[in-house]
Amino acid sequence: MKEEAIKNAKTFDELLNIKYGKIGSSTRNEYEVKANYFVISEMLKEARKEAHITQEQLAERIGTKKSYISRLENGKADIQVSTLYKIFETGLGRKIRLTLI
Repeated sequence: MKEEAIKNAKTFDELLNIKYGKIGSSTRNEYEVKANYFVISEMLKEARKEAHITQEQLAERIGTKKSYISRLENGKADIQVSTLYKIFETGLGRKIRLTLI
């Protein structure tokens, strides 16, 4: 039944509702958190590569370890907003703007 609904989904939101539940459900909330970590990790990885620096060089610039940068880029570590700013603004010379919705 669920497989049939997935096949018939017409939008991405419909697919997410079928697979993870409606927005606000615990399963959907967990999915959204993981999806956001993935987006942040990919943005970090891409910005670092565009800056032509290694994980080790980035770590040195912000006073942390390469292993932490690696964990962030692989979505395996939580990040504080202050650290996010430090990485992008100090380490990568990029501006960051957060939007709360």
